[in-house]
Amino acid sequence: MTTERRDITMLPDLATSSGRVGPVRTRMPIYVDLLPPCNNACPAGENCQEWLRLVKETDPENAWRQLVRDNPFPAIHGRVCYHPCETACNRGDLDQAVSIHSVERYLGDMAIAHGWRFNHPRNNTGYRVLVIGAGPAGLSAAYHLARLGHEVEIHDAGEKAGGMMRYGIPEYRLPRDVVDAEIARIEELGVRIVLNHPVSDLMAEQKEGNFDAVFVAVGAHLSRRVEIPSVDAGHMVDAVDFLRDVASGDKPIIGRRVAVYGGGNTAMDAARTARRLGAEDAVIIYRRTEAQMPAHKEELDEAEREGVQVHWLRTINQMDAEGIEVEIMELDEDGKPHGTGRFEKLAADTVIMAVGQVADTGFLRKIPGMQFNGDIVRVDPATLMTDVPGIFAGGDAVPSERTVTVGVGHGKRAAKQIDTWLNHQNPAPRVKHPIVHFDDLHLWYFGDHPREVQAELDPSERVVDFGEVVKGLTEDEAIFEARRCLSCGNCFECDGCFGSCPEDAIIKLGKGHRYRFDYEKCTGCGTCYEQCPVHAIEMIPER
Repeated sequence: MTTERRDITMLPDLATSSGRVGPVRTRMPIYVDLLPPCNNACPAGENCQEWLRLVKETDPENAWRQLVRDNPFPAIHGRVCYHPCETACNRGDLDQAVSIHSVERYLGDMAIAHGWRFNHPRNNTGYRVLVIGAGPAGLSAAYHLARLGHEVEIHDAGEKAGGMMRYGIPEYRLPRDVVDAEIARIEELGVRIVLNHPVSDLMAEQKEGNFDAVFVAVGAHLSRRVEIPSVDAGHMVDAVDFLRDVASGDKPIIGRRVAVYGGGNTAMDAARTARRLGAEDAVIIYRRTEAQMPAHKEELDEAEREGVQVHWLRTINQMDAEGIEVEIMELDEDGKPHGTGRFEKLAADTVIMAVGQVADTGFLRKIPGMQFNGDIVRVDPATLMTDVPGIFAGGDAVPSERTVTVGVGHGKRAAKQIDTWLNHQNPAPRVKHPIVHFDDLHLWYFGDHPREVQAELDPSERVVDFGEVVKGLTEDEAIFEARRCLSCGNCFECDGCFGSCPEDAIIKLGKGHRYRFDYEKCTGCGTCYEQCPVHAIEMIPER
């Protein structure tokens, strides 16, 4: 006896039904390029996904050249950036975020080792731009302006260029030969850096040098003051001055017991530096809780691994020859700390004050029309131009998070806006593609691959000197890490759409050129869209 075979799913009546396909196509696929969350989160505006793709393709020099279109300091950023790109990375919801910063450092170090140089501009516009400050924002602006063909001169009060990259970040995090190499590359591009040149009269400086525009990028080198009653024997220093002295080669005498007052990244650096200078006990005193601490969590973790202790909800009341007296604090219902009237004594030979910095913008107050909010210069948030035409500002001098990456991003933005202003053009609005989120991806394609871990010195080895703590990736490790990138929202030519189309309606255009649809064959079934792992295909209504 034979039994008729029946399909589980009934065949549709194409004459009367609607759904995936029908007698008339109602929708059609299109290829799209969406905005990856890593790119969107980068303060320097890097196209992280694209240079990671080039690393995957084992083309490191072109990956580096793609990266430095936006950021001239990959070896520096790969070490000191707090990588918000990784916080935003969609892969973090799958297993672990791509270690973008470590691959960036790999490219930066390779460029230094191989002597790669920037391409020189093809034209000279004839415009001259003055930059005040040779820190991350000023150097970034100078780099981008020089690439646009402008003649750039930087005036800086320091003995060496680099700003807080050189004088604020300890060498165990950022070796000085790395700073020197990446700054030298900018000078080789044609940027002139004038050192030991503090500026007191900006308008006179601009007139004497015949500069057409100015970018002010002074750093926050001045420490905030906190009045603490003390006895003559108390030894108190500012964290900024302390770190600058150490970076300049001095070895301040701080004793065996050091207390650092503050909860920011500078406080963490000061405490870790004190340990390397011989302090047996280094404690951080902070008036709020760990959750309210402004320092990045990884900075706190590294400090504690090196033996630094933190006293939360404490504030220094007074100092004497034997140490410091701290008051125990409590939080009120609004989360604000207040004193309890209970006190503790802590031994301390030196107290390092790390309660914040202010920007050195006093010289700008002589300029008629310049507006301020405390130490911060008022600028147009879109153009970064101050209230004085032709004078722009960025980095620590304007409202922003004070990090190297934010400063570099400001320099890039300012260069573009200065170029627009010099050419008497109207600023173009910044248009971004929609961001692609984790739930937009079809993750069947990607396996579970934990990220590479950078080797580090053992904590017991770190505090003996200022040797670099974190090591770089090998070539194989960097390529593996780049291949973990999900290529969110952008086709990476996996051939999934090509292989799945039942109508052969997808045409391969060759490596690096992706695909196109043959709409004469396409039925709008959506198979290509449903299997695309990275959401590089959208289905839109038929027009």
